Amino acid sequence: LLYNTGPRNMLKRKLITNGLKGSIILLGISAVIKDELSGPLLYQTLRGNTNYAPYSSTTYIANKIYIPQSLDVDSARRLSTSINLGDGLCKWMPPTYDVPEDVDFQKTFVAGFPSGDKRMAFLQMEALAGFSAKDEWDFAYMGMTNHPFIKGNYPHHEGIWGWGDVADQTVLMVPNIRRSMLEYHDIVWDLGYSETWEESTARKPFLYQEKPDHDDYYEWRDRRVLDEVRWYGWYIDYWMEGGLLRDVFTHKLITKDHWDDLMLKFSYTREELNYNLYVKEGDAPIEPAFDPKCDLITNGCEPVAIISADKLRDYDEGPAETAAIAEALMNDARTGKYVIAQEAWDCIWEELIQHKKGPITISVRPGYEHLYEEYNFSFDMLFEMIDELNRLISKYSSDEWNTKPTAIRLVEILTEHLASVEKELEEIHTGQRKLTIKDFLGPDQRKKQRKLKQSQDDENVTTVVSAASESKRKIRMRYFTELEQKLHRDKRSEMKQLAEMREEAAKSSGKMSTNVDLLQALSDALVQVRILQDTGTIDQETALRLVKRIRTVTMEAKVGLMKVPEEK
Repeated sequence: LLYNTGPRNMLKRKLITNGLKGSIILLGISAVIKDELSGPLLYQTLRGNTNYAPYSSTTYIANKIYIPQSLDVDSARRLSTSINLGDGLCKWMPPTYDVPEDVDFQKTFVAGFPSGDKRMAFLQMEALAGFSAKDEWDFAYMGMTNHPFIKGNYPHHEGIWGWGDVADQTVLMVPNIRRSMLEYHDIVWDLGYSETWEESTARKPFLYQEKPDHDDYYEWRDRRVLDEVRWYGWYIDYWMEGGLLRDVFTHKLITKDHWDDLMLKFSYTREELNYNLYVKEGDAPIEPAFDPKCDLITNGCEPVAIISADKLRDYDEGPAETAAIAEALMNDARTGKYVIAQEAWDCIWEELIQHKKGPITISVRPGYEHLYEEYNFSFDMLFEMIDELNRLISKYSSDEWNTKPTAIRLVEILTEHLASVEKELEEIHTGQRKLTIKDFLGPDQRKKQRKLKQSQDDENVTTVVSAASESKRKIRMRYFTELEQKLHRDKRSEMKQLAEMREEAAKSSGKMSTNVDLLQALSDALVQVRILQDTGTIDQETALRLVKRIRTVTMEAKVGLMKVPEEK
């Protein structure tokens, strides 16, 4: 499948003769392969593996190849759960991936601002209860299933309410704000800016005469991250207040129409989404309004538990965090009866965190432990985080909130985050941290650096040149906004195509079964790659290259299928 030209051609010929109905399997396989290649980063849906940092030649890959369960036949057939060995001992086992449709679960939605933290939470749930989780996008476009754990980013612009009305309760993951901003930097880069910088003109007409340079990207990134700091606080408010509709940047109450517009204009700047453009002086006071989608969750949007990934990683506090997750699942006997005995909860934490059993998480990415030191933030950027954290802490420690266990927990977590940001501020002030061009400088600091580059020979000429350059620079920076919007549309388009083809195939007379041999071949190839890599027969770079070859074969076969009419 990987190197033999003959079998590969035979496979492609066989795919072509199978006709359009087989393409749904290929699209699904392609999506899952891309998903797992990007597992160490943030995007879990339709994302290829890319460079982690701008203009870096280092590709960040997981320490081990994790075969998607949907392509691993052995895992798909194994209905196992973690084993309680007694006396506080246990053995981690993969969850049941093929979740039975006739089991009545209490279903938990794991909400969280985009980061790798939700993955850590649902892996704990899978190990504790023995059933697998499913992403919000998969529910939306791959079809509704009976998975008891749902993870998602809604209402953040990287999320979608795809699970309909099947959720019963919410657990809120609260990531560290600073780390979230760094991981958001991963998102905007892994969206394709590094790869599509040169390729985007081939995919659509280039809109600007001048292509952005590195400085343009950094400035655009800084502005996006500054906005995301506000999205971070807005996201927490949304879930804590049960879906109360608020403006992202002012956090004031807004109408449903205003909310709907915000959801459509996710890539706009705070200036373009200025609250005063929607609410004019003299308008009647806005009455509280709630997202009607929250009525679709049995117990509403307000979370039953607040979980910290930082604490989950901590070797002292981690077991207690696993216990908090388990207790949330024990709220209802429908899922609670599947949770492993309490005496094994600490052991489950040890298996997943200390011994790193199970699927990969972002924390195993090479260099992750140095993420705190890798990038710095300027005073402006840090003050923005501090202001948002202080706002949240003040709000949820007020008389209205300070008797709620979830609010108390939230304040505890955010207070620790605030201390770490203030510590970094002091390190910048004392010169312990030195700012460079790649750091998060913010618009003011970056503008100062641009001025330092300008010639001081003729002050008047420089002023004219600077004004002209500033105008052109703003135009060039629109490139990134347009690209982000396009990639956002492309993601939905590809997922929609997958859903439509799945529905079309479902209408057929079961001919998809003729493609089982293709699924088996790809599964076997991926399993062999994993075995070779785990046994040290091939190195990590070779393993990744082989998986990419499988992906290439898959995509080429899909193109062939798309061009061939359905058999009569």
